[in-house]
Amino acid sequence: MLNVKLSSADMVARARAKITELETHQLMGMFDDPNVVIVDIRDIRERERSGFIPNSFHAPRGMIEFWVDPESPYHKDVFSQSGKTYVFHCASGWRSALTVATLQDMGFKSAHLKHGFTDWVKAGGPVETST
Repeated sequence: MLNVKLSSADMVARARAKITELETHQLMGMFDDPNVVIVDIRDIRERERSGFIPNSFHAPRGMIEFWVDPESPYHKDVFSQSGKTYVFHCASGWRSALTVATLQDMGFKSAHLKHGFTDWVKAGGPVETST
């Protein structure tokens, strides 16, 4: 078995120590704020299977750095809106913690939903499904 120098759990813990984490009730309180952009980084199949937070922007984890970077040919304008608060989420908060830590290293200010979409659903947050 191959031993790694740093486990994925250690990476998530390091990321969480340096980023802004929002509890589910905090994001629910911000849900109707037009200055909040909720970004879902889950795979498209997860969104199709489990639903998604209404009006969330889907940005697959594998492209996020390129979509955020204004100098990238893949840049998405949604990430160039001034005065917006960006909150990223995945299913359980691990991928989004790593994402936000990386974006913070790039100079992009954002937060993440600490316990992810699973907790959002459990807490009764609104969920939309594809039709």
